[in-house]
Amino acid sequence: MKLKTSYAQILAISAPIMLGSAAQNVIALSDSVFLYHRTELDFAAIGFVGVFYLVVAAIGYGFSRGGQIIIARRMGEGRPEEVGRTFYSMLYFELALAFVMFFFMQFGCPYFFDLLVNSDGIYTKSIEYLEYRSWGVFFSYVGVTIIALYTGVARTYFIIVDTVIMAIINIVLNYGLIFGKWGLPEMGIGGAGLASTIAEVVAFFIFLVYMILDKKARPYQLFKLPEIDLELIKQQYKLSLPIVAQAIVGLGSWFVFFSIVEKLGERELAISNLARMVYLLLSIPTWGFASGVNTLVSNFIGQSKREEVMEIIWKTAKICWLTTMVLTIPVALFPEPILYPLLGNADSVLIQEAQPVFYTLIGILTLFSVGGVYFNGLAGTGATYFGLKIQTWCAVVYVVYIYIVVNFTSLSLPWAWAAEMIYWILMLAITIWYLRTDKWHELKV
Repeated sequence: MKLKTSYAQILAISAPIMLGSAAQNVIALSDSVFLYHRTELDFAAIGFVGVFYLVVAAIGYGFSRGGQIIIARRMGEGRPEEVGRTFYSMLYFELALAFVMFFFMQFGCPYFFDLLVNSDGIYTKSIEYLEYRSWGVFFSYVGVTIIALYTGVARTYFIIVDTVIMAIINIVLNYGLIFGKWGLPEMGIGGAGLASTIAEVVAFFIFLVYMILDKKARPYQLFKLPEIDLELIKQQYKLSLPIVAQAIVGLGSWFVFFSIVEKLGERELAISNLARMVYLLLSIPTWGFASGVNTLVSNFIGQSKREEVMEIIWKTAKICWLTTMVLTIPVALFPEPILYPLLGNADSVLIQEAQPVFYTLIGILTLFSVGGVYFNGLAGTGATYFGLKIQTWCAVVYVVYIYIVVNFTSLSLPWAWAAEMIYWILMLAITIWYLRTDKWHELKV
């Protein structure tokens, strides 16, 4: 498929991915909203363990991005028959990885969290959540493989359909299992983990049925089960590993952020979790456009149109920023009337105390919406190892800044959140510098 640099093409590819690529964000938001209405301890705990599970999900998503880039490149080269082989290589690897992550969450996390968490209540509830949530990792990892397939071939419509179904199931089951409604057991934070897992299982089977019935997928040879191609798996692994490491460094530094903030107290952690919940909601457009620009850049390079790469990234960044600001500014300036329908009046003081952090989010999301697109455009060129270097150094600055602000100053919580702005300023500046060189022109995928 030959893609174009038009705004219409960018929107057609990216808009459905906004929900599909942010599926875990949607689940995390649903969990947080319902647990907000239960107890402040539940809400604080889901802020901590929810970020941890986002790291787990991001690992699987990151490995799928390498396959997505390769699929988009083959489509740009006019070789759709190679798509199926690439898809199955992704699938084999993701399944093996899912087993590793499952056993870590079941048996390793109690020791891991014991090193990080001071509050016994948050520790206990975090382990309770993962006891149920860990089973969903198999369906999550296979699901992102399917999403990578349809994103790579630029046929993203059904991604939004499947994600909406998953979100609805998650919301309904969250209400029933957290509070014990409709004859279901009252499970609290454990119910949130179980509801999210069931939602992922159902979403997976719905997408599987769609794939079976999808006549347009016949040229991809998806139903011709190939032998395990270790060379292709190795190629995807080498391309994806830096992306995964980037996700671990990026979200992992965020996990460290919450670990440091937790030491300030459960109230500060609850405020930060509310801000995180809003941040996740408002970052959905960036996740969609960032994933879309991966496909667009790789497809253009496959068409031997490297000279148009910077144009497509810049156009995508402009649309992404505009979409993000349309959502961000009203929420940041007027959070109470907008958030009350979700959170209710149970604790209006929490929203009021989070207001300064919401102001900070305007600057954070401005930089993230542009920087995220440029950084993912860089990944689309195949320069994933350079991207890892950028992100690692920026994350070091991020963590050091937060540690100093929390432990050695009396600055308020918004100053700790300002670390996100420093992080994305550095990321954006270095990424633009690299893309303006000719170094990425020599890369092969």
